[in-house]
Amino acid sequence: MPREPIPTWCFALVVVRKGDRFLLVQESKYGQPWYLPAGRVEAGESFVAAAVRETREEAGIPIRVTGLIRIEYSPSPAGARMRVIFLAEPTDDTPPKTEPDDESLGAAWVALDELPNYPLRGGEVVEVVTYIARGGAVYALELLQSEGTPFRAG
Repeated sequence: MPREPIPTWCFALVVVRKGDRFLLVQESKYGQPWYLPAGRVEAGESFVAAAVRETREEAGIPIRVTGLIRIEYSPSPAGARMRVIFLAEPTDDTPPKTEPDDESLGAAWVALDELPNYPLRGGEVVEVVTYIARGGAVYALELLQSEGTPFRAG
């Protein structure tokens, strides 16, 4: 007997670092807290492409994804959620957006010691930014591959 498919929602989250500052976006929903650039991966889109797109849409910043912080998979009876958390850097000196739109109310570069000044959506922002600021492990992007990609040694 065939099994029912498991609905899975995929998200990309991005820790964008510029020296000792990190990019936050002010969300236009959830009570307008500050969070990392993040969003759902669209059909046919890679996690890396979603990370680049979401950061550009929400913060106005072009980025280069430089590493993989963590992959999270959370199954539940109703389906599953998969989140890939990336490290990235800006590709130029474009300032964060300040004009509200459908994606966000704005964005800002924030130092670790300034985080208490921002109403954040949950403690994970402080946790992951502190992790990166203190030299936490970041993994090669090659760990995340499309199905069918050949295995190559060396």
